[in-house]
Amino acid sequence: MSDFFDPLFSRSAKNIKPSPIREILHLVRKPGMISFAGGMPDPEIFPIEQFQEAANIITREGKDIMQYGTTEGYPPLKDFISEWTAPKMGRKLQHEEILITAGSSQVVDLLCWALIDEGDYVVCEDPTFLGATGTMRNHKARFLTVPCDENGMQVDLLPDLIEKTLAEGGRIKFIYTIVNFHNPLGCDLSLERRKKLLDIAKRYGILILEDDPYGYVRFDGEDIPSIFSMDRDGIVLFACSFSKILAPGTRVAWCAGDKDLIRKMTVFKQGTDVCTSVVVQAMVWEYCKLGHLDSFLPRIIDHYRNKRDRMEAAFHAHLPLDLISWQKPAGGFFYWMTTPGIRADRLLEKAVDKGVAFVLGSAFYPTDSGGDNNFRMCFTFASPEMTDTGVKRLGEALRELA
Repeated sequence: MSDFFDPLFSRSAKNIKPSPIREILHLVRKPGMISFAGGMPDPEIFPIEQFQEAANIITREGKDIMQYGTTEGYPPLKDFISEWTAPKMGRKLQHEEILITAGSSQVVDLLCWALIDEGDYVVCEDPTFLGATGTMRNHKARFLTVPCDENGMQVDLLPDLIEKTLAEGGRIKFIYTIVNFHNPLGCDLSLERRKKLLDIAKRYGILILEDDPYGYVRFDGEDIPSIFSMDRDGIVLFACSFSKILAPGTRVAWCAGDKDLIRKMTVFKQGTDVCTSVVVQAMVWEYCKLGHLDSFLPRIIDHYRNKRDRMEAAFHAHLPLDLISWQKPAGGFFYWMTTPGIRADRLLEKAVDKGVAFVLGSAFYPTDSGGDNNFRMCFTFASPEMTDTGVKRLGEALRELA
C-alpha cells in the first residue's frame, strides 16, 4: 500500500521528521524501564476531585457549552485570564488581545500561518523546544540560532546576526524565546537580557514570541517581569498554558498580543479546528472560578520542588561528578546535563540496556548541529523511588563509559 501513497504525499509529508521524544516512548514501555524522557506532569498531583466538581457546569449550562463556540475563546474564561494574569502582563488584557488555543503548540502553528512565508527566518535559542521548531519547519521557516548560558539567550550576539541576515536579503519574522525555566536548559532569561531583547526587536521591527509554559511553577527566587509587560509597541506575543498548572489533557492554552495579530491568527484557527473545545474551556473556567487554581497551585509547586530536590540529591549520591555537570533549575520540569568526555548517544545506548532513558541533547538543536555531549532529564514524572533507582543506573552507565 505504501507504493500507492508515495506519489500522493506532499513535499512536507515526505520531509517531515517524527519527534525524538515520541519515538523514544516505545523504549519506556519495556518492563522495568525508568523514563526521564517525556516532559510530563505527575498524574499523582492532578486535581481530579476538584475538576470533577468543575464538571458540574455541564449540568447547569450544557445547552450553551455543548454548542459551537466562538473561535476567539469562551468569554468567561477570557475574563478570568485577563484578571488572573494582570500581575504578569502588567495590566488587564482586553478580550480582543486574547486567543484561546488547543494547547500552546497551536499558538506557534497559528503564528507561523500568520507570519511565515517559505524561506523566512525565525530567531531562536540554541538549543530550544523541538516541538516548536518542528512546527516552524513544517511551515518552511529557516532558523537563526543564538547560543545560551546560565542566563539564557546571549542577546548581545543578536544585532550582528540580524544585520548579516538582512544584508543577504533574508526576512526575519520573529524571535522565539522560552523565558522561564527553559526547555531543555532549565535556565531563566535574565531581566537585563529581556530588556535588551525587546530593544533589539523594536529596533529591527521583529516580533517576539514569548513562550512561558512553566512560569507559574517557580520554586526559588523572585518572578522576573515578562517581556510583554515591558512592551509598549505591541511587538510581543505572549503564550501560556493550563497544561503545567492544571493538566495537559485539557489542551487549553492562550496567547496575548496585538489585536490585529490576534485577529489574523483567529481567522486561521477558524479553518483549523473552528474553536477549542467549549466544554473543556467552560470546565477550566469553572475550576478557576471556584478558586481551585489559586488554592491548588501552591501544592503543585511544592510537589515538584520536592521532586527536583530528590533528583538533585540523587545526582550527588550516584553520579560521577568528574564526568558530568548540570545547573539546578529554579522551577519548571527539566535538568540539562553535560558530559564533556562522553557522547550522549553512547550513554543512552548503555543506559537503556540498564533500564533508564532520557532525551538526547542533539534533538533540541534546530540546525541539527550541537548537543553531542548533552541530554535532558525530566524530574516531574517519575516517583522518588524511581528517580533514585534511575539515577543510580545512569551513574553505572557513565562509569562504564569513562
